[in-house]
Amino acid sequence: MKSESNKPDNKKAKASMSDLIKGFFPILEWGAIYNGKTAINDLVVAIIVSIMLVPQSLAYAQLAGLPPEIGLYASMAPLILYAIFGTSRSLSVGPVAVTSLMTLAAVAPIAAQGTPEYAAAAMILALLTGIILILLGFLKLGFLSNFMSFPVMAGLGTAVGIQIAAGQLSPVLGIPSKGGAFLAQSISLVQNAGQINLYTAAIGVSSVVFLLLVRKYFSNLLIKLGIGKGFAGILAKMGPVIAIVITILVVSGFGLDQQGVKIVGVVPSGLPKIALPPFNLSLWEQLVTPALLIAIVAYVASISVAQTLAAKKRQHVDPNQELIALGASNIGASLSGGFPVAGGFSRSIVNFEAGAETPAAGAYTAVGIALVALFLTPLLYFLPSATLGATIFVAVLSMINFKAVKMTYGYSKSDGIAMALTILLTLTFGVIAGLIAGIGTSLMMYLYRTSRPYMTTVGQIPGTQHFKNIERNEVITTSQIVTLRMDESLYFANTKYLENQVNEMVALYPDMKHFILMCSAINSIDASGLESLKSINQRLADSGIAFHLSEVKGPIMDSLKKTKFYQEIKERIHLTQFEAVSRINLEISTTKA
Repeated sequence: MKSESNKPDNKKAKASMSDLIKGFFPILEWGAIYNGKTAINDLVVAIIVSIMLVPQSLAYAQLAGLPPEIGLYASMAPLILYAIFGTSRSLSVGPVAVTSLMTLAAVAPIAAQGTPEYAAAAMILALLTGIILILLGFLKLGFLSNFMSFPVMAGLGTAVGIQIAAGQLSPVLGIPSKGGAFLAQSISLVQNAGQINLYTAAIGVSSVVFLLLVRKYFSNLLIKLGIGKGFAGILAKMGPVIAIVITILVVSGFGLDQQGVKIVGVVPSGLPKIALPPFNLSLWEQLVTPALLIAIVAYVASISVAQTLAAKKRQHVDPNQELIALGASNIGASLSGGFPVAGGFSRSIVNFEAGAETPAAGAYTAVGIALVALFLTPLLYFLPSATLGATIFVAVLSMINFKAVKMTYGYSKSDGIAMALTILLTLTFGVIAGLIAGIGTSLMMYLYRTSRPYMTTVGQIPGTQHFKNIERNEVITTSQIVTLRMDESLYFANTKYLENQVNEMVALYPDMKHFILMCSAINSIDASGLESLKSINQRLADSGIAFHLSEVKGPIMDSLKKTKFYQEIKERIHLTQFEAVSRINLEISTTKA
């Protein structure tokens, strides 16, 4: 009988363990129902995305200051690992503009571009980014993405777009320039403008114009020719591939590499070697902070894309598991000689629109890129750097959004200031400094707003049990009962503000006998807030005024019941504001009688 009674518990334990394993390895869940039809759909998607990813990968490696083949390496292992650990069925992981620029900003001061030390530092950066993301995932800290406000992310996106676009003017026009932030790049470009290479400029400018025209008109042209809207949109994103093919033929056919046109040159064939990055404690310490910032930015960018696409198909994305998946992807990028990666918006959109049904599409894409790395890299020899620069230049234009700055400032001046400051400091000092400043400004603005919360005196709407602002509504009030509604949680930053407000009201209402703090909008009270309530209660008592609380929320009440303060005031804690006023009026009338 005893063994029989244990069977349900055993089944429950097994089910719980199974759910835990499936939660950590989502591939087990969707893999169990994977079939041939789904595989064919994913393979078709992989072919399309692979074609698009090759020029992107090459271009973003160049942006990060790395050899082009590193971009291919960073587009293999991360995709496979994300397919194992990721919960989004459409997200495509790999090199993206923001993380590439942040890699350049973090590594350039440490080592010279083109050296083994530079590549090693990029690998360490990816490894640290991956470790941080996984730790955040195990700690269930996916909610931290909420601290990256829209003004900061939009400001960062605009500034990064401007900086990247400005940085690509050098390869597009064939003008030598120094790296660094936008200001330094701009000064260098102006100073070296006389060294422009006309052949390079012709290739770069024509590539930019071609890509812009393809982006704007090619999709509509294909639709007019009878091609479906979805497929036409996908084909329109193949513009970089066409530009690469044409410019390779032009450079090789006319020998423009002999005329000063910079080309990619030899791109090593083969797959990346799996190896740990070198351990150098001082170097690792230098890269921890940039890795943390890249981890935050990569996660926020990835989860926003994943959730947006998942919502369209009513699918679920687990934020904490996405941290682990993205962390594993970055570790995979590091071990295969790559640099930090994230979920890319453009290729994820292509993934989605092409009909990716499972993360297996990403794994198949990795195989496609591996085949390119094995067999097709010799064809890239005459690829001009100007074409890659043009690809990046056009890709980042969509990141620049000045309208958002105007809109945000018009709605909230403090948020607008945070956005403007993020843009300004990013352009002046670099993306990492801008990001830190943006986050810091947002937090400071939040603390400032919540330290001076909105408070209002309320009165009863005639004929109702509702209490509203006395300055906005026709309400009933009495000189002996004054109610203050505080529209913010009570915590250490605003306790003094509340105490000062109460003191002012005591002076303003000399006939006051009862003071009610309406707590309907107070979601939490910390230890400082509790001490403040004690202080207010004592001061009011010294003035002959009874202190009341109304509409205290359940979790706050649970905490208050553990305190001595609750025992002192429990008879003056009321379920509703209407009840509080009614009871006090009854008490006043009884006392008069």
